[in-house]
Order: sequence, then structure tokens, then C-alpha cells
Amino acid sequence: MYATIYDAVKDLFGWDIPFLKLLQSFGFFVAISFLLCAYFFAKELKRKEDGGLLNATFRKAVIGAKASQSELIGQFIIGFMLGWKLLGLFFASPEDSADPRAFILSSRGNILLGLLVGAAFAYYKYYTAKKAALPEPKEVDEKVSPADHVGNMTLIAAAAGFLGAKIFHILENFGDFLEDPGDMFFSFSGLTMYGGLILGSIAVLYYAHRQKFGILHVMDACAPGLFLAYGVGRLGCHISGDGDWGIVNTAPKPGWLGWAPEWFWKYDYPNNVNNTCNPNDNDPAYDMVNLFCDPVRLVDPVFPTPLYEALACILLFGVFWMLRKRFITPGLIFATYMMFNGLERFLVELIRVNTTLFHLGSFRVTQAEFIAFMLIVCGAAFFWWTKNRHKKATA
Repeated sequence: MYATIYDAVKDLFGWDIPFLKLLQSFGFFVAISFLLCAYFFAKELKRKEDGGLLNATFRKAVIGAKASQSELIGQFIIGFMLGWKLLGLFFASPEDSADPRAFILSSRGNILLGLLVGAAFAYYKYYTAKKAALPEPKEVDEKVSPADHVGNMTLIAAAAGFLGAKIFHILENFGDFLEDPGDMFFSFSGLTMYGGLILGSIAVLYYAHRQKFGILHVMDACAPGLFLAYGVGRLGCHISGDGDWGIVNTAPKPGWLGWAPEWFWKYDYPNNVNNTCNPNDNDPAYDMVNLFCDPVRLVDPVFPTPLYEALACILLFGVFWMLRKRFITPGLIFATYMMFNGLERFLVELIRVNTTLFHLGSFRVTQAEFIAFMLIVCGAAFFWWTKNRHKKATA
């Protein structure tokens, strides 16, 4: 397992690049998942615009103006921060290189590099604006396609998604939060996928509503990419070994899995990012947090559930992407996505370690199981509503 991209590059290629210590493996894959989702989201919005299902908007824009003082200062500040901290990390002391996150949050840095990069950024802005300048700047109506908003929506989804993932993780582990609220909230670990999905989706839909887009078409456009993003994010969970693994599995691999390597059936997650091993007590499946062992690997192997989810969701993305044009009724793709997303997560929860939310008789119910069940129910209701709404509209 690789806690950071630095660990992976160092192990696979022997390259010692201190900057890569900033890139947590899980966070890196989450970033990739956002970019992939944005790419396919934009393609679907463009297809819907070309088909007349979504309309472009217009906004006032000034062209041919020279770079303003505030723009130059803004570019200088951005360049200064990059040079001072990120590039400065390459020339930092061995102590700072060993803990790059602490270095980034400290007052230390390379001021000379900051000034040079800041000046370069400001000059580039000045040069490009001067090159495009007109004798008289003019105001024009600039066409803005729905796909042009994907950058804004991605940033909104990232910010709201991180907040939602943190909030849901805190609610799931409220006792630990009360012991050290600052560390849990501001740490780079401790994220709940469903929290990020729910709050991120709400924020993006609100933005789309403010832009007067057809909400149902926007929901349909993002559904396939959401499967892909979730699958790639789960690869990050698996590669980093962040604790989202399954229950203990010491059973021999079944015959029908003869084609698969042993680690596909059960895995001990060596060098996992949590430094966690499962305890040897009567119930090792549900108490695997803040326990340490040496060497850092699980005492008993577990189901590699992040890998199962990654494969399932990437496969579902492929199916939805191929069939998306056959869905005529607005909202139907997203309703189907909700049901399949809930079903996939509910099934994997049967063999996955998670915190109990409440007990229903003799059954333990986790937060993810409850949300997954509600997604299935709400997705089915939404499916029924969209079908009936479309029938009434075309009657």
C-alpha cells in the first residue's frame, strides 16, 4: 500500500521527489475522479445542448482591455505562493522535506523563488493582455454554453463534497469527534463518500438552478460520470489502505474464482495508511480503528471491498455511457443511477467493516446501509415520478 504518491514513485521507480509527499494517494485519486467526472459531464452537457435540450446563456464581457492593477497583483500573489512554498519544497532542509504538509502550513519558504515566480506570473498576464488589447476596449455579449460552467460546478462540488464527507464522517464517529474536534475536522483523512456525494450534488444542482438550466437534464448528464468518479475514488481507498476494507475473510478462495489472484479474494493491506491491524478477539470485524501492529499489516486478511466497488462502478459507468442515448425521459437516467448506486453499496456493506448506526431487532444497520436503502427507495420513487410526468407532458 502507498500512503502518498511519493511512496509509490519511490518504490516503483526509485525516484526521490520530496514534492510528491504532498500528494496523498487517496486525495490524488479523488482529484483524478473529479477531473474524469467533469470531462464526461461536459461531453453530456454539450450533447444535450446540440440536441436542443439545454440552452446557452449570454453575459456581458469587455474585450481588448489592458491588464488592470488588481489582476497583476492577483497573478503576482498566486505565483509568489507557488514559488515560495511548492517550488521552495525542492530546496528545503531534510527536516522540512520529511514533513511537507507541516512545511506548507508553516511560515518557512523560499522567498527568492516566490518573488521570481510571482514576477513571471504578473508579466505573463501583462504581456498576454497587451497582445490582445484593442485601441478602444468594447463590451460584447459573450455566449456561455452549459458545458462552460463545468469548471465552476466542479469546484463547487469539490468544496461542498469535502464538507459533506467530513460532516457525515463526524456524525458516524461522533464520540471520537468530541475527544478531538479540531484534529478530526481539519485532518486530511476521515471522509465519508456518501456525505460528499449528497452535499456536492445539492450544491451543483443549486448552481444549475441559479443558471436557469433544466435540472433534470443536468442530473442525467452527470449520472454516468458519478459512477466513474466513485469507482476511481475507491481505487484510491484500496491503494492507500484507508480502512474501507471488508470483514475478516480466512476462507479458502472458491473454485469459481480460480482465474483471480489470491489478493482479489482476501488481502492483508500491508503498510496501510492507517497503520492498522485487526485485533485477535471474539469480534474482529467491527473494531478495527486506532489499533497498531508491527509489521503494519492486518493480522487476518479481509475482503478487499474498495476494489470490488471500484470494478463494479467503473463497469456501471461503461453500461450507462453506452445506453445513455436510449433514455428519452428527462430524469430517468439519474433515477436509475440512484437505484443502482444504492444497490451496489448496500450489497458491499454486507461484507464491509463500518460503524453501526442503530440496531433493527437483531440486525445492525450502518450509516451507509441506511443511506443506500434510502437511495434505492428514493430512486424508485423518482423513476415513477419522471415516467408519469413524461406521460402527462406527451399526452
